[in-house]
Amino acid sequence: MTGFEEDIKLSLETLRKGGVILYPTDTVWGLGCDPTNPSAVNKLLEIKPRGENKSLIVLVNGLTMLERYVKDIPGTAYELIEVSDSPLTIIYPAGRNFAPGVCAEDSSVGIRICYEEFCSELISRFRKPIVSTSANISGKPSPANFGEIDPDLIKKVDYVVSYRRDDKRKFHPSSVIRVENNGVVKIIRQ
Repeated sequence: MTGFEEDIKLSLETLRKGGVILYPTDTVWGLGCDPTNPSAVNKLLEIKPRGENKSLIVLVNGLTMLERYVKDIPGTAYELIEVSDSPLTIIYPAGRNFAPGVCAEDSSVGIRICYEEFCSELISRFRKPIVSTSANISGKPSPANFGEIDPDLIKKVDYVVSYRRDDKRKFHPSSVIRVENNGVVKIIRQ
C-alpha cells in the first residue's frame, strides 16, 4: 500500500470513529472531522475553540454533495462556482444535515468544493463532507505549510496525514464569499 493509500485508509478509519484528523487541503492544512457526528464536531471544537456565531468550513467533492447539505442554493452561487479558478468558500444562507456547531447561529454554513487530489479522494470514499478549519489556534495566523503548525495542536488530533508534509510551498486560505437567497454577494475574505 502506498503512503497516499495508507493515509486515505487511516484517515477514513479515524473519521468513521468520530476522530479528528490533521490533513492537507486545496489551501492550508486543516483540522477535519465528520460534520454529521456531534461528538466529532465537539472534539474538534475543543481542539480549536471558535466564536459561537462562526460556522466551520466544510469541504465537499462536487455539486451533488453540496445540494444534499444546503437547503436552497442561490443561482448566483452556481455561477460563482462555475467561473472560479481558485479555491472558493461560499457561505450559504442555510445548511442542513449537519451536527450542531457546524452551522453559524443564523444557520449559514461555509462550504467549498475541493478538487485537490487527497481531499477529493478522501471525501469520495467517506461519502460525506469533511470539516476543514485551518490548523491553527483561533486568532493566530493560518499555517502556510505543515512546518508552521503548532506542535501542541498536532498532539491533540487522532491522526496526522503524512501526504504533503514535506511540501514547503506557501499555501493561503481560500477566498470567502457570502451569497444570499436574493442573489446579493458579499466578499468576506479575498
